[in-house]
Amino acid sequence: MELSLGFIVAVLLGIVAAFPFTSLFNPTSLQVRDGRRTIHVQSGQFIQNAINAASPGDRIVVEAGTYTEQLTIQTDGISLVGLGAILVPPSHPVTNICSDLAGKDTQAGICVMGSNVSLASFVVEHRKVLSVGKPVEDVSISGFHVSNFSGFNIAVIGARNARVTENLLTDGEFYGFLTAGSINTQVTNNTLSSSKKLGFIALCMDNLDGVHVSNNRISKYDIALCVQTASADVQHNKVSDNCMGIYVDPGIKGARVRYNHISATNPDCRELPPEIAFGTYGIILDGAINTEVSSNLIEGQTNNGLAAGLAVFDQACSVPESSLSCSILRRKVEASGNVVIHNILRHNDVDLLINTTGSNTIAHNKFLET
Repeated sequence: MELSLGFIVAVLLGIVAAFPFTSLFNPTSLQVRDGRRTIHVQSGQFIQNAINAASPGDRIVVEAGTYTEQLTIQTDGISLVGLGAILVPPSHPVTNICSDLAGKDTQAGICVMGSNVSLASFVVEHRKVLSVGKPVEDVSISGFHVSNFSGFNIAVIGARNARVTENLLTDGEFYGFLTAGSINTQVTNNTLSSSKKLGFIALCMDNLDGVHVSNNRISKYDIALCVQTASADVQHNKVSDNCMGIYVDPGIKGARVRYNHISATNPDCRELPPEIAFGTYGIILDGAINTEVSSNLIEGQTNNGLAAGLAVFDQACSVPESSLSCSILRRKVEASGNVVIHNILRHNDVDLLINTTGSNTIAHNKFLET
């Protein structure tokens, strides 16, 4: 059977139109199942191109390789899966809602962002999310190694039901991970570490409502986990080689801190300059309210006799700009209604340090020598 040249060209153009990812002009591959597409990105291609072309519910699979990019995700239902993919900063930064979020000229490696997000001016730590017009929903990120970004390796800003799992986040200049202005973020089974020097905050949760942080491994940060979300659920994390394990901010209500293992203070904590030396604690409730701290193992918190395994303090907020929460509250906060039970403490300079006028339940904790 003979086919005309015109017929062949028409067929080829039809194929390209139907499957643009298979064309020579956009060299990524595409699979379709149950109405949802899987887009494959190979080393040497651009992940952001696939994100831009994706529809809600699409899965983007990124093959092994080093990708010099910043990524912005603002489409519902995107599933971004790395198979040995490494993300490092590009030579020219990309501007999005995560730009300048931790101060001037800070950027995020992966920025998940809702629409019409309003931010307060930067005071300390990160800019507070004031409002979100429409959250981006059901985004998931897994299997990536994200490294060396100036602000955050991953930031989730104005999202609902985001899931960040099984990633390696290293050497984030200010934060390893931040979720802020979001609802029901899940952060599980990630590894966060700083190899060059002590990082500032490994993982911080400043959501509008709901956050679940579990089974993460965190090392070599000044603050491993910062809790700034009411009713946050923080459990089964392994935290070692930091200055402060879990810090529950002033005024935060109803957090649950359970089944975490906190060990081995980093020796560099002793050398920190006063302006960034916040103390050495396994878990600290610093003006927290109605928070449960139970069934944690806290050991090896040492710093020239001044470290505490578990501390409950009132917070005067006498220098409001010293923390994000105090910059908003601008008043003394009494630690009250907290329940501290069934924790195991051993080999700390001081196991339990209480400095509050509030009423709290502190009982059934074990203090071991071995």
